[in-house]
Amino acid sequence: MDISIVVPLFNEDESLPHLAEWIDRVMKEHGFSYEVIMVDDGSKDTSWQVIEKLHAHNSCYKGVKFRRNYGKSAALNVGFGVAEGDVVITMDADLQDSPDEVPELYRMIKEDGYDLVSGWKKVRYDSKIAKNIPSKFFNWTTRRMSGIYLHDFNCGLKAYRRDVVKSIEVYGEMHRYIPVIAKWAGFSKIGEKVVQHRKREFGVTKFGMNRFINGYLDLLSIMFMSKFGKQPMHIFGAVGSVSFLFGLISLIVVVIMRFAGRIALTNSVWFYMSMMFVVLGALLFVAGFLGELVCRNSSTRNQYLIEKEVR
Repeated sequence: MDISIVVPLFNEDESLPHLAEWIDRVMKEHGFSYEVIMVDDGSKDTSWQVIEKLHAHNSCYKGVKFRRNYGKSAALNVGFGVAEGDVVITMDADLQDSPDEVPELYRMIKEDGYDLVSGWKKVRYDSKIAKNIPSKFFNWTTRRMSGIYLHDFNCGLKAYRRDVVKSIEVYGEMHRYIPVIAKWAGFSKIGEKVVQHRKREFGVTKFGMNRFINGYLDLLSIMFMSKFGKQPMHIFGAVGSVSFLFGLISLIVVVIMRFAGRIALTNSVWFYMSMMFVVLGALLFVAGFLGELVCRNSSTRNQYLIEKEVR
């Protein structure tokens, strides 16, 4: 199969028939063998009934329905697990992503050899205050922290080699950082393509301002896990050592000054500060040891992504 298109959706019954018609036209024009996997993330409208009708009309359409709303990351992760195409393409169901971009995304993966190609909505029709300005700052921060120079990390229109989606796990709200997760997993050839952004025709956006707060917390989590996920003692031990040594040296200086009659021990703020750093250093050491114990007993501790093997 050439292409798997994964479409996460939540309350998009009005747009689905139009999206399906558009996808069918593009796929037939270019002669692709394809499947469309629509993941209903607990919709309250008739989205699932629409998916069933699409499947009855065309077996290329497949559906997965969640019991409740789990979020876009969970929907993508399940869709990735089901996908069978050589190239996996994700797009939103709200008609703001254009299926006309699919052939070029497919070409960039198959011919140019990219592991992942991310869309860049260079011209947007969102509110500048609510989305555009926060998105620019968010993307700038992510570029600086991850070293991946994409303009639009959160664009729903992306293309992947099949190996990529089968080697990563997307959870929580990590769908914003799939390029970062892919790079962490060893897929470093990441490209970008300017794509069309269209005005929403049906329904309302499902994302609020809290996504930016959660986004930065998720970014910190990913950066921490990528560097210290398998060796937590490297961070906790290093910081704990610095804290403990600083506190111990300070404590020795405070005690010497006490015996020299320069300060009263119990009335000195430096004494309590020194004790605090010693205790903090010891606690960080304990946290590092506990983290190592958890990693040592984890079933994925020595799980590596093997690209090729000869037996």
